[in-house]
Amino acid sequence: MPSTLAEINTRLAELESRFAFQDDVVATLNPQVATQERRLVDIVEELRQLRREVTLLRAALGHDAADEPPPPHY
Repeated sequence: MPSTLAEINTRLAELESRFAFQDDVVATLNPQVATQERRLVDIVEELRQLRREVTLLRAALGHDAADEPPPPHY
């Protein structure tokens, strides 16, 4: 444990420096995280749309994998 005022001031300055660095990192990462979240939401919505389209195409083609006979090795 620091015993002198100089040691306490040194440790306090170091903590303030670390805090300032972490604050800067958080401020830099926040917009990046928000951008990635928007992209992820867009990708999920696009995947849902693709699933709907594939389902409609299968229905239009009358193809159902459950109607196919099993492969000969079964």
